[in-house]
Amino acid sequence: MTTKRDRAIVVSALKHAAPYIRLFKGKVFVIKVGGEVFADPALTTALVEQVGILHQVGIRTVLIHGGGPQSTELAAALGLDTQFIEGRRVTNSDSLNVATMILNGQVNTKILACCRDLQIPAVGISGVDAGLIRAHKRPPVEREGEEAIDYGFVGDIDSVEADILRKQLDNGLMPVVSPLSCDESGVLLNINADTVAAAIAAELNAEKLILVTGATGILEDVDDPSSLISYIDRTHLQQLKDDGILADGMLPKAAAINSAIKNGVQRVHVISYKLPDSILLEVFTNEGTGTLVVDDIAALSPEEQGDES
Repeated sequence: MTTKRDRAIVVSALKHAAPYIRLFKGKVFVIKVGGEVFADPALTTALVEQVGILHQVGIRTVLIHGGGPQSTELAAALGLDTQFIEGRRVTNSDSLNVATMILNGQVNTKILACCRDLQIPAVGISGVDAGLIRAHKRPPVEREGEEAIDYGFVGDIDSVEADILRKQLDNGLMPVVSPLSCDESGVLLNINADTVAAAIAAELNAEKLILVTGATGILEDVDDPSSLISYIDRTHLQQLKDDGILADGMLPKAAAINSAIKNGVQRVHVISYKLPDSILLEVFTNEGTGTLVVDDIAALSPEEQGDES
């Protein structure tokens, strides 16, 4: 039985959320979630419930997922080594088979099953389907004074056929995208999911790109969780990279953030799945929970900068 206080809290929350619902209804949000979330059924349900609420209030939502931890685990079980260079996975032919099994065969399907349980009309798709993501195999990356890096069957994006996703959104569906693609000859390629999310967000003219990760956001000091940066622009983000503060998995995220904003995405959010309801708090409150990245801080509203006076 609900009390008067419980009812008052519910009504207050709805009134508080209403302006944001009006603001974002009909807009496109692209949400990228790391594979570690989908290794845990409880985390998966909690995450998909939040994404489902966005969809149900009229926000046109595209969910893009990774599958790194699952791929690493399966590779180890098969006796295969996993190599990362500057936060990016090196993909040989065996690793590509593992990625295909995990991304399309396991993670995507589990998300869709969870969506079905929560009555969210989701449809699974990869970059291969209908030529959604057109890519080519990344050539060896030259490094000054060092041997060139060959990332193997890793793809660089040439284009995104955004109309494929728009048709799904127009039909009331929520696309769930696996970051696999292939080249023009049908050779499968693994693409960093952050990179895919940034490219899709740009092509869909997304209102927001939300990167959901294990970190609380972008930190001034990686060893100090209290050094969370609430909002930052591209120039400061590049400075953090130049100073060596960004490392490992945050490097491809920083590149994806920069690419998304450069190509027209106005707001990029980096938040943690470890904080309950972090997506809803980020979207439906001024305070947010993680780091907001924009092209120019001066363009932020006082509320976005935490000044509610």
